[in-house]
Amino acid sequence: MKQKILKKPSWLKIKFSIKNINKIKKIKSFLKQNKLHTICEEASCPNLIECFSKGQLTFMILGNICTRNCLYCNVIHGRPKINYDKHEASKLANIISLMKLKYIVITSVTRDDLHDGGAQQFVNCIKKIREKNSKTKIEILVPDFKNCTKKALQIFSNSLPDVFNHNIETVERLYKQIRPAGRYKKSLILLNRFKFLFPKILTKSGLMVGLGETKEELFYTIKDLKYNGVDILTIGQYLQPSKYHIPVSKYISLSEFNEIKIRAKKIGFKKIVCGPFVRSSYNAKNYFS
Repeated sequence: MKQKILKKPSWLKIKFSIKNINKIKKIKSFLKQNKLHTICEEASCPNLIECFSKGQLTFMILGNICTRNCLYCNVIHGRPKINYDKHEASKLANIISLMKLKYIVITSVTRDDLHDGGAQQFVNCIKKIREKNSKTKIEILVPDFKNCTKKALQIFSNSLPDVFNHNIETVERLYKQIRPAGRYKKSLILLNRFKFLFPKILTKSGLMVGLGETKEELFYTIKDLKYNGVDILTIGQYLQPSKYHIPVSKYISLSEFNEIKIRAKKIGFKKIVCGPFVRSSYNAKNYFS
């Protein structure tokens, strides 16, 4: 049975300002010239104009083709043609220096085709950035390293970020439906092991709501994240990127988001960011302001 397409609530709108349009165009030009990608553009993030105008970017490394096909994600999926750009880390460090960015987030497509899941390239980027931008805070948003978790964690020990982020995305029951190549417990194990090995590094995870989860499942997942060492939690409304993606099951009201935040706060996270347009990297630099 085909799922009914819900009408978007009238209050679920972003107010756009064009006063920084030239700055946004300049950033996009820098990225294009250097053949660098951002998840902001590739995933059609609703906060792109706001974040780019503030100089807040989430860089996406290891190309722009993901080896998985999650039904909520707008990133291109398929078989990557090359391993990765060996000059990517240097180009990334240069553009961060040029833009004088004080906080950056690095994510990647999932690369199940690589023996280390791309962990070494994350470390290459961290090292190059710190060589050129010693005061820049670095957050990494990583995939689950499906078959190489132990190897990936060993690699990260060579150069740690300021924040380690891995999104659980949704409740366990919905994994087979919308994240078929992922494993709920695998994601929890990654977060748990990283926190155990590197307890002084902030850990973070994010959830989408409106995919068909129940409140009980949502809070069970939130408790799972806290139990497995997560310090920072982000929760936002799922928005269907195109007709080819899974439809929104429910639009969560502002009062419901407030209720979620209050209940999640009692569980004991250091920081909770919760709201309709919240995304994993939204205003991430505020953790250190």
